[in-house]
Amino acid sequence: MNKEAPYAFRLPEKVRFYEKKDFSKEELLVFVSELDPDFLFVCGWMDKDYLSVARKFRNNIPVVSGLDNQWQGTLKQRVASVVSKFTLHKYFSHIFAAGKPQVKFANNLGFHAEQVLTGYYSADVPYFRKYYSQNKGQKEKFPKRFIYVGRYVPEKGLLDLWDAFVQLQAEYPNDWELWCIGTGPLVEDAIQHPKIKHFGFVQPYDLGKYLSDTGVFVLPSHYEPWGVVVHEFAAAGYPLLCSTKVGAATEFLQNNVNGYLFKSGNKTELKKALLNFVKLSDLELNKMGDISAEEALRITPEIWSRRLLSLVNK
Repeated sequence: MNKEAPYAFRLPEKVRFYEKKDFSKEELLVFVSELDPDFLFVCGWMDKDYLSVARKFRNNIPVVSGLDNQWQGTLKQRVASVVSKFTLHKYFSHIFAAGKPQVKFANNLGFHAEQVLTGYYSADVPYFRKYYSQNKGQKEKFPKRFIYVGRYVPEKGLLDLWDAFVQLQAEYPNDWELWCIGTGPLVEDAIQHPKIKHFGFVQPYDLGKYLSDTGVFVLPSHYEPWGVVVHEFAAAGYPLLCSTKVGAATEFLQNNVNGYLFKSGNKTELKKALLNFVKLSDLELNKMGDISAEEALRITPEIWSRRLLSLVNK
């Protein structure tokens, strides 16, 4: 179990899990062959045993790879785009991309529009939208609390967030608080401040009590290929504050409409964005939240399943 994200998963009745470590490559090939699948979905292309299975079925059924890395134009990515027709295309017929930054990567790898699906990650939209509906009346008096949910690791930009919030309180005293949920190595470095609260790790299905008491979701990451948590809080009707490195912001955040974008790592811009929220009226903040709730419907579990099943039903 990941110590920074010790999730307790609730497993659906008809889903069966098998430990990869229990199979050799040969045993894995036999196991999948006996299943006689209609399509294969592989999370990525790092596991050589999974690639062996993918290659065996590539010309007979749809074989899909997930993709959440953003196109950055690095040397490694440019090399991959040149050699992919000799490598990835031997294994995969389609790419399931998280969003626009990943679609660009898939296209550069030589996968055409008809080979690329989007919406690789979905929040449990009905669950979080339930809290949007429940809390809507209560939040007419908007909760003056920012909330961060994620790992306490440097790449999440938490140190920037804590510093920017403390500076804002000193320069522009206000009633807002910052609530932080998560765990990780930065716990020992967490800034202690009267208006910053640390709650430790909380299971996703125990977030309800925090969703009624907080108002604006913040994700200040330095590196965030996607970030399903953005989708979750959009579905819960939250205005959003994200760095430019957050992939999910390309789908769910319209700058100056249902929240604000700031340049990753720029504490001055982050502090300015926090101040923008502080200066908004309850009515304006609630309007932003309503827009977020609608934006969240761009991807749902139902849409996710329909897109995958479209490959089987052709």
